Amino acid sequence: MSDKVIIFDTTLRDGEQVPGCQLNTIEKIQVAEALEALGVDVIEAGFPISSPGDFNSVVEISKVVSEPVICALTRAVKKDIEVAADALQYAKKKRIHTGIGTSPFHIQYKIRTTPEEIIKRAADAVKYARKFVDDVEFYAEDAGRTDNKYLARVIEAVIKAGATVVNIPDTTGYCLPEEYGAKIRYLVENVPNIDKAVISTHCHNDLGMATANTVMGIINGARQAEVTINGIGERAGNTSLEEVAMILKSHHDLKLRTDINTQLIFSTSRLVSTLMSMPVQANKAIVGRNAFAHSSGIHQDGVLKKRENYEIIDPVEVGIRESSIILTARSGRAALNHRLEQLGFTPGKEELDEIYHRFLLLADKKKEINDEDIRILMGETAQGEKAMKLELLQVTCGKSAIPVATVGLRINGEVHTSTASGNGPIDAAFTAARHLISRNVVLEEFLIQAITKGSDDIGKVHVQVEHQGKIYYGFGTNTDIITASVEAFIDAIAKIK
Repeated sequence: MSDKVIIFDTTLRDGEQVPGCQLNTIEKIQVAEALEALGVDVIEAGFPISSPGDFNSVVEISKVVSEPVICALTRAVKKDIEVAADALQYAKKKRIHTGIGTSPFHIQYKIRTTPEEIIKRAADAVKYARKFVDDVEFYAEDAGRTDNKYLARVIEAVIKAGATVVNIPDTTGYCLPEEYGAKIRYLVENVPNIDKAVISTHCHNDLGMATANTVMGIINGARQAEVTINGIGERAGNTSLEEVAMILKSHHDLKLRTDINTQLIFSTSRLVSTLMSMPVQANKAIVGRNAFAHSSGIHQDGVLKKRENYEIIDPVEVGIRESSIILTARSGRAALNHRLEQLGFTPGKEELDEIYHRFLLLADKKKEINDEDIRILMGETAQGEKAMKLELLQVTCGKSAIPVATVGLRINGEVHTSTASGNGPIDAAFTAARHLISRNVVLEEFLIQAITKGSDDIGKVHVQVEHQGKIYYGFGTNTDIITASVEAFIDAIAKIK
């Protein structure tokens, strides 16, 4: 059996089914190109018969993507298959993904037919799809709750009909890892023609076990994993691409590999998060803001001495520059001294003890100590007003108007103004602000949070920018979220020395 695990990405199909996270065709092409660069083997580009937009997206993605297989989803219905084949006409490598429910729930209550009729319809759909393409994947919907003996009969029939890949979805996220692994193993051992097809996993995260189930499926013989960026998808989501890729890369004992360029994981994650307006939870494995952040003094000391003490993955491997040492009341002297050295201070032992005492007093009052706080502790208290301050902000935008912003900044006591357009009011304001500063900065993270409730909410904006390899944070609060955003952006830039 091959040691290569095929990565089938369904961010643009199953992942895009998240309410409120739909993408237009241009955005889907952006994601598809990023997935191609990432090294995925198969891109499920959409469900062509579901809407003209989905059909067009499959067509346009097929034109621009050349390396991955482009896959289109269908039901076990002739018209679905015909439309999918038409949408795939420009694909260099094409696959039709057809299927039907196989569990007692789906057979009795959804499709309202018999088990024998399901087998016939499944085989007929695969045969029909093979008239259009050589690569046909069959999905046994709700296979997780399907009896293994019956499932084996279905899989044998569709492989005989010409299926090249057989997908065993845990559609409701119900299976336990051991149970799902055993299901895959049962098919390997009991379907006579299983060697003529690749077994695929497709796991949902309703009980938080999608990745565990996928890995157990792979260990037991599956060689394709169906995943999404950031684990997005209906309900609680799908298996995370980044988790599967890094599990296989980290566990050398499994002797399994993917073709994923892991150093592009973080940037791809952020692209999908931004385009779908779906923030990544801070503690999300691999790509969350806190995945490589340390605030406990014991952990910080261990990481500073040797990263592997508390990190099994080097953040550089997934496209993150370095681990984060977050200074809080739980931080120790080692972490404080590390930050002091980064800022250019080299205190002796006695001076460090005295600074650490004052640091703890301040840390008990604040959730997190930033670089400005450290400089104040070291006696570098800023005199007078801030070197950079927002003085003027005027924004014009609307349904039929191009967003335009005028920003006025007081820099070292003198007010400078600039006007710019952008993709939205905040982008326009940020662009105008960039025109007034001499530093080249890259916006790495932008997060909006509501502090109060109601239409007159006070909004808090967190901004993270990169300048010459270093990260700077800025914060802003205001009832006007655009003002809060610009103030946060300026706050971050002002900290660059």
